[in-house]
Amino acid sequence: MNLKFCANLSFMYQETNCLLERYSLAAKSGFTSVECAFPYSDTLEKVVQAKTNANVQQILINAPRGEAHELGFAAIPSMEDSFRSSIDLAVSYANALNCSKIHVMAGIVVQPTKVNHEAYEKNLTYAAQIFETKGIMGLIEPINKYSAPGYYLNTYERAIDVLNKINSPNLKLQLDIFHLQQIKGDLTKNIKSLLPHVGHIQLAQVPARNEPNTSGEIDYNYIFQLLEELDYCEWIGLEYNPKGDTDKGLSWLRDIKRTVTF
Repeated sequence: MNLKFCANLSFMYQETNCLLERYSLAAKSGFTSVECAFPYSDTLEKVVQAKTNANVQQILINAPRGEAHELGFAAIPSMEDSFRSSIDLAVSYANALNCSKIHVMAGIVVQPTKVNHEAYEKNLTYAAQIFETKGIMGLIEPINKYSAPGYYLNTYERAIDVLNKINSPNLKLQLDIFHLQQIKGDLTKNIKSLLPHVGHIQLAQVPARNEPNTSGEIDYNYIFQLLEELDYCEWIGLEYNPKGDTDKGLSWLRDIKRTVTF
């Protein structure tokens, strides 16, 4: 089994604050594939040029989050127009970058009501229909309450429920093991249970969100072995904060004895 890792340019390579420069830094580290959250601060042409110059594949982007204090709009009933515009913009970037995955964020909802649930399902249904016509995989990701207090999608039960209701082949679960550990724990059982719904995995150590080989709660050597045994074949995004120099911190990846792609 060949696990596939891609560098997350929103977290890694903080040696520069320029996203465009991070493409080349990832390539210099040996990555052939990358992901990033929000490429929208740079023009589409500049992002495409940076990706092309680095000769890397774009695996994933997020739909726009809105303002700095916002984390998307999907569960906000008063923002349907903003949500649809965000999907249109994300699709335009994804198409130009030859990127087939878009993470759709739910938004901050301190006290969810039935109205939020209905808006979330309606907006995701709309997004899934767009993704089906564009050949894009939409992703939704539960986020733990410590990293994003008030984030609407903060349970896996809610995520699976909405995925089952919409029942689209173009809408799947983004499983960040960093969040899974803090929301549910019991990683072996929950990874096995959730994996049929998963279209993308991300990782980081808990609690400091550093490299997977740093001190923390998760034994990633075991997790990688488990994913191999379960025949996981989609990408694994390295959404962690490097403890020091990003490239030097990749020693864990270079030391993996099994065959991997990155």
